[in-house]
Amino acid sequence: MSPAAPPPELDGRQRRHLRALAHHQKAIVQIGAQGLTPGVVQALDAALARHELVKVRVASEAPTTLAELGAELAVKTRSALAQTLGRTLLLYRPHPKKPRIVLPRDGKASDDEEDQP
Repeated sequence: MSPAAPPPELDGRQRRHLRALAHHQKAIVQIGAQGLTPGVVQALDAALARHELVKVRVASEAPTTLAELGAELAVKTRSALAQTLGRTLLLYRPHPKKPRIVLPRDGKASDDEEDQP
């Protein structure tokens, strides 16, 4: 894992943007009956370092709830939980040196600029 970097804070517009980017992606990491193991956390950390945006599929026999898993994964990988849909979690963590995903800025400033002639 990378040095202590705070997890990104996402607003609604940024979450929508990430959901749109991830729509056609397949889950890279899967959590099964053993739940959240150190191996799962390590695999997710590596996937986030490589892809920045990762879908995690949670099996129905997982021992903890989806909400608990999402929150715990986000904390352990210093990422942001962008979405929980069905049995799938979407996590985002920008690359520390070369981010590939550019998030939209807060809506207020850009909307005001578009209204100007």
